[in-house]
Amino acid sequence: MENYQKMEKIGEGTYGVVYKARDLTTPDQRIVALKKIRLEAEDEGVPSTAIREISLLKEMQNENIVRLFNIVHADGHKLYLVFEYLDLDLKKFMEALPVSQGGRGKPLGEGIMDGRQGHMGLGPEMVKKFAYQLIEGVRYCHSHRVLHRDLKPQNLLIDKEGNLKLADFGLARAFGVPLRTYTHEVVTLWYRAPEILLGGRQYSTGVDMWSVGCIFAEMATRKPLFPGDSEIDEIFKIFRVLGTPSEIDWPGVTSFPDFKASFPKWERKDTDDIVSGDGAKILGEHGLDLLENLLVYDPAGRISAKQAVMCQYFTEGKLLQRNSAQTNGGAPYTGNGFR
Repeated sequence: MENYQKMEKIGEGTYGVVYKARDLTTPDQRIVALKKIRLEAEDEGVPSTAIREISLLKEMQNENIVRLFNIVHADGHKLYLVFEYLDLDLKKFMEALPVSQGGRGKPLGEGIMDGRQGHMGLGPEMVKKFAYQLIEGVRYCHSHRVLHRDLKPQNLLIDKEGNLKLADFGLARAFGVPLRTYTHEVVTLWYRAPEILLGGRQYSTGVDMWSVGCIFAEMATRKPLFPGDSEIDEIFKIFRVLGTPSEIDWPGVTSFPDFKASFPKWERKDTDDIVSGDGAKILGEHGLDLLENLLVYDPAGRISAKQAVMCQYFTEGKLLQRNSAQTNGGAPYTGNGFR
């Protein structure tokens, strides 16, 4: 660890303590985020499978992914991940919005606003830009067969130019998703896909797309879509909005370990009621279509990231033309063929 000089502790995330540090090996002593991974069995050392998984993440390079610069295996049983340093996340960004814009007017730390004054609104264009960058980052990771499994506003970081980047991709596979954080805070369930909540063991890229849908709606309304405080409360909050699923709209749902035939039967709300008022205006017709295709119960029918970056919500303006060099080609997705 002699190559890194810790400056201050900046947080305690899902996996352990995060420090702001200087990388003494670079000419400009660049600032990095040093993430110390808390291992369940510290005395047994770092599992070789975790090292292999994390090593693959160093190859992931995309402008919408927080860069992993280095992996430091110290003292035989400590693991530090050295990431690009960004000081603002989407949760703080939304909380800092004025009350008149649905935020809490919560002040950001000193220096965080430097260079960002022009990027601090969250109107229709900014929601679209962030949604595109989020989905493009997810598309890149999924194309490399990497899932996130724990997407939430806290691990979507915003740089000085107002661009959104995904943090913590791939860590779930290496270390698992703990029930509680390093400081015993409960890991949020608000963005968790129904197939995981119902006890499914087999899941795929759809789990991240469900989280994208929840975050997309939250950007538009400034409030979480399904703020459950336990697994059953989370399930029921989803059912109250999207209706209780049946074998008709989600084949196989009744076979999930935690699905109960005795669940209350709720009717589905219309999509524009899900994000009522200003939220529906911010998303517009094509944004609401995208949201509907993200929040499909059956993971096999949920829109993929590759399809979503080509959907009409993004192609109707100039956004896609500016970003098309990053994505795979293909015809624009119009929503046809998805329930």
